[in-house]
Amino acid sequence: MPRFSRSFRALALCAFLAAPVTTLAQAVAASAPVVDPSLAGVDSMLAAAYPAGGPGAAVIVARGDRVLMRKAYGMADIELGVPMRPEHVFRLGSITKQFTAVATLMLADDGKLSLDDDITRFFPDYPTHGRRITVEHLLTHTSGIRSYTSIPEWRAKVRTDVTPAELIAAFRDQPMDFAPGEDWRYNNSGYALLGALIEQVSGQGYADFLRTRLFEPLGMTNTRVETQTAIIPRRVRGYQVGQGRAITNSEYLSLTHPYSAGALVSTVDDMLRWGQSIEAEHFLKPETWRRALTAFALPAGRGSGYGYGWFLSRVAGEPSVEHGGDINGFSTHGMFIPSQRLHVYVLSNAERNFANPETFAVRIAERLMGRAAPAFVTLPAAELDGYVGVYRVTEDERRVVTRDGERMFLQRGRGGTRQEIRALGSNEFINPNTGTRFTFLREGGRVTGLLVRGRIGPEEPVSPRTNESPADALAPLAPRVAVPAAVLDRYAGEYQLAPNFVITIRREGDGLKGRATGQGDITLVAQTETRFAAQEVQATVEFERDASGAVTRLILTQGGRTLPAPKIK
Repeated sequence: MPRFSRSFRALALCAFLAAPVTTLAQAVAASAPVVDPSLAGVDSMLAAAYPAGGPGAAVIVARGDRVLMRKAYGMADIELGVPMRPEHVFRLGSITKQFTAVATLMLADDGKLSLDDDITRFFPDYPTHGRRITVEHLLTHTSGIRSYTSIPEWRAKVRTDVTPAELIAAFRDQPMDFAPGEDWRYNNSGYALLGALIEQVSGQGYADFLRTRLFEPLGMTNTRVETQTAIIPRRVRGYQVGQGRAITNSEYLSLTHPYSAGALVSTVDDMLRWGQSIEAEHFLKPETWRRALTAFALPAGRGSGYGYGWFLSRVAGEPSVEHGGDINGFSTHGMFIPSQRLHVYVLSNAERNFANPETFAVRIAERLMGRAAPAFVTLPAAELDGYVGVYRVTEDERRVVTRDGERMFLQRGRGGTRQEIRALGSNEFINPNTGTRFTFLREGGRVTGLLVRGRIGPEEPVSPRTNESPADALAPLAPRVAVPAAVLDRYAGEYQLAPNFVITIRREGDGLKGRATGQGDITLVAQTETRFAAQEVQATVEFERDASGAVTRLILTQGGRTLPAPKIK
C-alpha cells in the first residue's frame, strides 16, 4: 500500500482544520453516532465484526478534545433484543490495573508509602521465601509471585465469594516463579496485593478510594467496582464463543476474585475522560507520571515493555500507552498515543475469540496517523530455506518454522496453530494478524537463533536453533517403549489436580488417553514406562508409585510448571 503523497496530506490537514469540533459533551448530547469520514472504512470493518443480532462493542476515538468516532455495534442483550449503545456499561477486565496503579502512586506522592518499600511492611507475615519484594515489583509484574489465575486450585473456587485476605491466601504459599526483578510475567496476584495495600494505607475500601479520589473528580459517573448484586444502569450481558462459533452466556465468576486486578466496569465516554486526564497528567506529580510510563528495566538490558499499570509499545512507529482486558464474557482495549494526542477505546461484550478489540484499536490508530501497513518483501527461496528449522523455547517446547512455496509459517510445537509470517526484509518477519515480530539471528552467516517480540510485553529470550528437523518436530509422537497392558491398567483412574478439577486416565488398546474436567481427550504416548508425552499439546505426565508398586499420583508438566495430582479413584 503506497504512502500518502504530500499534496494529499496537505489537503487532508486542511479538511481536518476546517471540520467542526465535536467535544465529548457535544457527542453525548447529540445522542447520535459520530464517525469522522477518515474512519468510514473502520466503521465498515467494525460493523462486519460485530453484526446486528450478535455480541457487540462500543468504540470511542478522540484526538485531544475532538471526538472522531463514537458508535456502538451489535447487541447489548441478545435474549432481550437490546441493541448496543455507547452509553452502555462494560466490564473492563485488566484495564482495571491502571486505576489500581494510579491509586498506589497517589499514596506514594502523599508520602504514605514508597515504591521501594518491602511488601512485608504492609503484610508482615507474607512468605517472601527470603526474597525482597517491593511495591514496584507488584506494579510491574516482576515480583515472581505466582499469579492466582494460573493456579488450578483457584479455578475451582471462582463461583464463591472471597474477601481480599482469602484471595491472597489462595497464592501466598505458592512457590516463587522467579527471583524478584529478574524476569517479567503477567501477574494478577501482584495487583490483588496492591488493592489490599491501598485499603490498609488509605483506611478506605478499594472501591471507595477509587470513587472518591478518581471517579468523582473526573465525572466518571458510570465507572465503579462491579458487584453481581448492585443495580447498575445500562450494564450489558457478556457472551462467550464455543465450538462452531456458537454464542452462549458467559460462565459465572464471583467478582470478588478479579478485585483490584480486574473488577471495574465503565463506558467508552468515561474511559475517554480517564484518557484525557492521563494526557493532562492529573492526580500525580510529573516525575511520578514519568516513572509510571517508563518500561521497567530487566537484567542484561532486556526490556519489559511494561510500566506501572500500562504496556508501553509502539503503533505505526509512535510510542503508545495501552492495556487490554479479558474477563468472562468481555474483552477490551484502550490506547493513548501521546505524540498524536490520540485516544482509542474499544469495549466488547464478547470474549476475544469472537473479535479482538486490540486489533481494531491498532488499525484505527494507524489509519488516523496516515501510516501504511508494513511493506512486505519477497525473499529468494534459498534464503527462506535458511530460516526453516526448529527453535527451542523450553526443554519441552519448540517453535517450528516451515516453508510452503513463497510463504513462511511458524507454529509452537505439534499442537500449535500454524500461522503465516511475512518478510519485512532479510532476517525480519512479522505476523500481520498479531503484530508479533520475529528476528532470525546469525553467526558466520548461518541462522542460529530466533528472537520473538510481541507487539506488547517483554522481549522473549533467544530461542536457539536445534538440529531437529521440522518434519520430526511436527510428526505424531511414536512410543519409545512398549508398556505392558497390566502396567497401563494400574495407571487408569482419576487424579485430582484441584477441587472439582480431575484428570481421568484410561487405557485404550496398548496406550493411554487422558481427559481433564470439561475438556476433550488427549492421547498419551509412552516415553518411558512411567513418563508419557501428550500428542496434542506441549505437556508430559509422569506416574509415581509407592514402595508396594501402587500408583499414588501423576505429575503434569506444562508451560514450565509442574503440578502434582494425587490418585483419588
